[in-house]
Amino acid sequence: MRVLIAYDGSAGAEQSLRLADSLEWPPGSTLRLASVIEPTLLFVGAPTAGGLDIPPPEVDAEITSHQEDLVTEAAARLRSAGRTVEGTVLRGRPATALVEEATRIGADLAIGGSRGHGSISRLLLGSVSAELVDQAPCPVLVSRTPSIGRVIFATDGSVPSGAAEAVLSSWTIFDDLPIHVVSVADVSEPWHTGIAPGMYRQVSEAHAKDLVDSRGEHGRIAEETAERLRAVGRRAEAVTRTGDAAAEIIAAAADLGADLVVIGSRGRTGLARVVLGSVARNVLQGSTTSVLVVREPQPSDLRQT
Repeated sequence: MRVLIAYDGSAGAEQSLRLADSLEWPPGSTLRLASVIEPTLLFVGAPTAGGLDIPPPEVDAEITSHQEDLVTEAAARLRSAGRTVEGTVLRGRPATALVEEATRIGADLAIGGSRGHGSISRLLLGSVSAELVDQAPCPVLVSRTPSIGRVIFATDGSVPSGAAEAVLSSWTIFDDLPIHVVSVADVSEPWHTGIAPGMYRQVSEAHAKDLVDSRGEHGRIAEETAERLRAVGRRAEAVTRTGDAAAEIIAAAADLGADLVVIGSRGRTGLARVVLGSVARNVLQGSTTSVLVVREPQPSDLRQT
């Protein structure tokens, strides 16, 4: 596998390192650490280029040397038999530079911390990781845990869920891990206002029927998905829940003691033009576990190998 790891020396980046180090990568894998120098530092009287301030050459050299040392030291901690570890220092907007680097090296996976140095501490997901999830040409793992021992796979039978299932089926980092396949019956409650007299019972009965049908459909999705995963040697079991999809996925992770949620980028009701659907985004924002987001392959993502 070719893996890009965003690294800026922050607590979130250190979490990414620990998680990457704990995983059983296939022999011959390459882990590439990338640190980004963002050209937005302010220096009084400094020249500008393209609206960005340019530090004096001696300051720029010091910044570059520091970042190179940072990446070199972090890469040394990741080196292990059977895998190659590289380091690079990029320049530009962090998210843009990381997406371009992932595309350039043909990354199979990008890993980023939930927050970097520049994020507001109360936010669970920083802007760089959020943009990386939206734009990377490969699955993105947002790390919040130092290891993975139990997995929640949230599926609704959509095309992105199928892409996530393919990752779970084929990536050796999921060998021997218990996988709980969770599908959520999410049926909106009917409005209690504006219902014509005498219609409330009919509306309630229709809602109850929709809920039963949805539970049956999502139970089938979970069971069939778990069966396919077991057929390729995965330790999978089906779980069906009812309620708000994102809230139930987050609750399932907590109830089952999972430290990773795997989810497709959009569900069946998501707009095709939207890269990340509301359920995936809410899980990313609200979960305290690591989250792996997988989208369906796009024509623009196809690359020569």
